[in-house]
Amino acid sequence: MRHHILTGTPGAGKTTVLRALASRGHRTVAEAATDVIAREQAQGVPEPWTGPEFIARVTAEQRARQEAAAGAPGPCFFDRSPVCTHALATYLGHPVPPALTAELARLITPPGLYEPYVFLLRPLGFVEHTAARRISYEDALAFERVHEESYRRFGFRLVEVPAAGVEERVDRILGVVGAGED
Repeated sequence: MRHHILTGTPGAGKTTVLRALASRGHRTVAEAATDVIAREQAQGVPEPWTGPEFIARVTAEQRARQEAAAGAPGPCFFDRSPVCTHALATYLGHPVPPALTAELARLITPPGLYEPYVFLLRPLGFVEHTAARRISYEDALAFERVHEESYRRFGFRLVEVPAAGVEERVDRILGVVGAGED
């Protein structure tokens, strides 16, 4: 099975592209951190990302989603991965918990859980704020650089997906995926 990662700064359009991939019949897995934040905010925690266990909870959610996606035929597209969680921990200044360290080792140990490249969706020029996304555009660009560094550190090649219309971005991604299926 081929697992593909979509990454990029908050507001780069990953979720929109993921939905477009799903509408074309591809299997997709939603981002874990946003759902962890929403659950905790619903329980009255206004900024869950500030807590010491946040990174571990995101890691556990990602692992559960990876396991749920395992075994089905064909490619699957993930909105973020444990490498993104590493970038998040780095950016927030949180320590990397043992569960995340184990996940990072698991995903890079051959044959690996994901393709050796990651789709880096470039920013659209703005960040739309939500309850979970409160980052400024300037800070989002800094966060994007942390993502790039983390993916390179763990041996991934970055495939840039420039800011463009959704369908153009999806076509670019599928062109790369199709080229890799030879």
